[in-house]
Amino acid sequence: MRKFAIVGIGHVGATIAYTLVTKGIADELVLIDKNKEKATAEMLDLQDAQARLDSHTTIKAHDYAEIADADILFVTSGNIYALTKNSGDRWAEFKDTKQIVQDIAPKIKASGFHGVLIDVMNPCDCITYYLQQATGLPQNQVFGTGTFLDTARMQKVVGETFDVDPKNVTGYTLGEHGVSQFTAWSTVQVNGLAIESYQAEKQLNFDDMEEKARFGGWTVHSGKGYTNFAIATCAIKLSQAVLSDAKLACPCSSFNEKYGTYVGQPGVIGKNGVEYVTTLPLTDEEEEKFKASANFIRERFETLPKVK
Repeated sequence: MRKFAIVGIGHVGATIAYTLVTKGIADELVLIDKNKEKATAEMLDLQDAQARLDSHTTIKAHDYAEIADADILFVTSGNIYALTKNSGDRWAEFKDTKQIVQDIAPKIKASGFHGVLIDVMNPCDCITYYLQQATGLPQNQVFGTGTFLDTARMQKVVGETFDVDPKNVTGYTLGEHGVSQFTAWSTVQVNGLAIESYQAEKQLNFDDMEEKARFGGWTVHSGKGYTNFAIATCAIKLSQAVLSDAKLACPCSSFNEKYGTYVGQPGVIGKNGVEYVTTLPLTDEEEEKFKASANFIRERFETLPKVK
């Protein structure tokens, strides 16, 4: 029995719910939102689709007690209007999302939830760490989407540059899910060959490609007022890696022992959440960028009220 729960049924939460139901990924699904009418409406809309689907999902709403035995809990709450007003600055949501954590974390804890929590809220790294602290769940069982999406955006940009499918581009975008992120070009390969080997031939502008990837989400947001499809896809892929114990090697926001914070870094995702973190042989310049990004997150985390 595959049971999922979602706290926050906005654009992203609703897209995750729709995908889980229509693809037959979830046997049970719990929808929770402070706007109970919205959660109820999404539940009813998905229930109306059941007669035309090849699978069945039991869908419930509102009750935190229902998440106690959930395998996966997605937290997707936020304030999209704050993001819009501040030109895509994910830290614009910080005031709202830290208050959301203070509201929902005690309810999650009281429910007895002991599965894997996947955070999609912004600013992702800092808030994921706060959620972990506030819920008391083990660090391996709480992680964020982090730079999983940013890496996909990098793959898209590089794929377009070389006219290859983005799946044939490998490598990592690391650090904050935000402005201080960076692409570790020493890790990037195209069709199995190091991208740096093409630099002279293709006259590659790494800074330009990195900028396109960094602000790709804002381009989408500017056009339709939010992003949902790509981030929902990332969240679901991570959850499926947990349920199938896939041991998926990918970047996400997890705890870094060296810098004492959650940050986008490569890890292996399996039945226990983050099974372990991989330390990449970065160049000195890349390591400095990673350190700076991690410290940036840590400094802001230190401004949060202490968990009681």
